[in-house]
Amino acid sequence: MMPPDLSQPIVQIDAFTDRPFAGNPAAVCLLAAPRDRAWMQAVAMEKNLSETCFVQRRADGDFDLRWFTPGAEVDLCGHGTLATAHLLWEQGQLRGNEPARFHTRSGLLTCVRDGAWIVMDFPALPATPVAMPAGIARVLGAVPVLAARSKWNLLLELAREDELRAMAPDFQGLTAFSDHGIIVTAPASGGIDFVSRYFAPSIRVNEDPVTGSAHCTLAPWWAARLGKTRMLAFQASARGGTLRVEVTGERVRIAGQAVTVMEGRLLQPLRRPTTG
Repeated sequence: MMPPDLSQPIVQIDAFTDRPFAGNPAAVCLLAAPRDRAWMQAVAMEKNLSETCFVQRRADGDFDLRWFTPGAEVDLCGHGTLATAHLLWEQGQLRGNEPARFHTRSGLLTCVRDGAWIVMDFPALPATPVAMPAGIARVLGAVPVLAARSKWNLLLELAREDELRAMAPDFQGLTAFSDHGIIVTAPASGGIDFVSRYFAPSIRVNEDPVTGSAHCTLAPWWAARLGKTRMLAFQASARGGTLRVEVTGERVRIAGQAVTVMEGRLLQPLRRPTTG
């Protein structure tokens, strides 16, 4: 067993759910000192979750936050941010009424508590309509009626919810259509405004269970179609997750719940702290 000062605490949290073993699992490492990028990427590959998060308190009391998939560092992650904020409040790093302020590759992101929910303030990433990519229906396993592109993702709208739930995409084939991710969405019923699924095989995440960052695009997309700024969304993966979204100009508020499911320590020696 490694001495305590040579091990790293790591916590696994299910985000966008109020019960364990649902939503989207993220690993969170609360760092005592900066670690190099190669080490963080290696930890993310070891965890093999859609996101592993690395958070460190700054001198000003805010936090630096970075997110890694098994294959790449990403610019924005909703469920990882939600899981990290949940951990900071749960472990007493933040008081109950104190906001979480994260400095990230997407600028300053803040989180506040609203009862059992955590509300994240993210940038809106609207999508612009484009011509339907040739051959997309074959690899998607469904026929989209609209296509658009946002900053990072291809967005495809289907006519019906049952089509979205029944899709069995060719993940390798999807990599030809986006070097980041593909959002697929459809109108919903039963009190849900819209449903979605998210595929990112180009960064080693075939299907992400619940994708907060995708809702930076989905919220303005559906706000324009439904004529409302507050909506309830469901990501219809096998694990599934519920999100409340609100469009406020150039920002999107994304709310979800989270549950801690596992705590442990990385026992391999840490590399020397760096600023890389």
